[in-house]
Amino acid sequence: MFGGGGEIGGKGLKLPLTETLRLAWADPDLRAKILFVLAMFGVFSFGVHIPVPIPGVKPEEVFESLKGIPFFQLLDVFGGGAIRRLSVLALGLNPYITSSIIMQILQTAIPQWKKDLQEGGEYARREHNRRTRLLTLFLCFFQGWGLLSMMANVLPITTGARIMVCIFWTAGAMFMLWLGEQITERGIGNGVSLMIFAGIIISLPNQVHQIWLRIEEGTMVWYQAVLLALIFLATTWFIVLFTTAQRRIPIQHMRRMIGTKSLGGQTSYLPLSVNMAGVIPIIFAVSLIYMPGQFASMFRPETPIHNILSGIQEYLNPGSPSVKGLIGCLLYTVLIFFFTYFYTAVQYNVEDIANNLKRAGSFIPGVRPGKQTKEFLDGVISRITFVGAAFLSIVALMQYVGPMIVQLLSPATTTAQGIYLVSGTSLLIVVSVALETMRQIEANLLMRNYGG
Repeated sequence: MFGGGGEIGGKGLKLPLTETLRLAWADPDLRAKILFVLAMFGVFSFGVHIPVPIPGVKPEEVFESLKGIPFFQLLDVFGGGAIRRLSVLALGLNPYITSSIIMQILQTAIPQWKKDLQEGGEYARREHNRRTRLLTLFLCFFQGWGLLSMMANVLPITTGARIMVCIFWTAGAMFMLWLGEQITERGIGNGVSLMIFAGIIISLPNQVHQIWLRIEEGTMVWYQAVLLALIFLATTWFIVLFTTAQRRIPIQHMRRMIGTKSLGGQTSYLPLSVNMAGVIPIIFAVSLIYMPGQFASMFRPETPIHNILSGIQEYLNPGSPSVKGLIGCLLYTVLIFFFTYFYTAVQYNVEDIANNLKRAGSFIPGVRPGKQTKEFLDGVISRITFVGAAFLSIVALMQYVGPMIVQLLSPATTTAQGIYLVSGTSLLIVVSVALETMRQIEANLLMRNYGG
């Protein structure tokens, strides 16, 4: 199941990391692409520090009032601190990611869209991208208005000011999307993924600073920080292992006679990743478990509806103390499993794979083409998806379990609640994007070697 770096179709790196970087830097074209990516990161970092001009509002005071809401802390980590500064880039790429997921689901639900995208060529892809961007524009304004509604108690501004802020945030989100597209076109790697990666990395110094402040204040002791570092390293190794893991199904190709020559008959492999759904199930699950808290923040604390929604949020939050936290962890895990199976079913059409193998004259040894191949692949993917969902659940829960483990060393301290880079979703994104980018750099190096 776990393909090593040197295997055919493996997802691991075939060259050592330092050697890959050295060779890439020595190649003028690759060096120019890497420098372009770094330049775009610099532009993004500069934009994070540009606040929306709201008269009489201090971003520090607003975020201080929102520090106790985990949803805002998570958004702040993903956005490189943009929420904390009420930056023009506060929405980040969240609207585009949501739009892309919705369009993928609609593409599966509407057969004509799927057929057009498969057979329509470049024109169909442009139309699909245009629809995605139009939906992104709508979601920018919608999500921006929702965030301002959640901040209404600490950011009391007029309707006109809200519209102005939403316009700034929409422009910032589309500018970030443009930066990502420039990286994809002129740099190396997936631009959107790298922009999310950059936002998390930019948050790293602030996360380390928070740990240092807690040690100085006495709310955390030094050996707890050491244990956090060990948990960080262990989680990173665990993520790398499962991110590169594959189940390789052998495929036998039919031998064909063309003239006097016999072609085909080789054996190849159909690689199925253990973590097929990526980080999408966690993103969906996080959105749902924090939804009651988001709605609760829109109402005054003394109102009954606020109290009801806050009570529901306590049972949904995996970080809640005692039994409530256990219930939250259980519900969080169930949601991750559900969305992993759902997203895998959307992404992988087993019937299409079986039909394509049959049309190509290929088959799985010991399995008859057609219906039996479909049933075989369906069973394999179901088992792999279970392992992938379990992996995602462990990684997601480490964000809450890690601080609990650390607190056992010194129960009187407050541990590392709110330190989101120690483990969890952000670390999964960082590792996945870094591995994929290094694989693309390596692929470019191999192409240049073959070409030379």
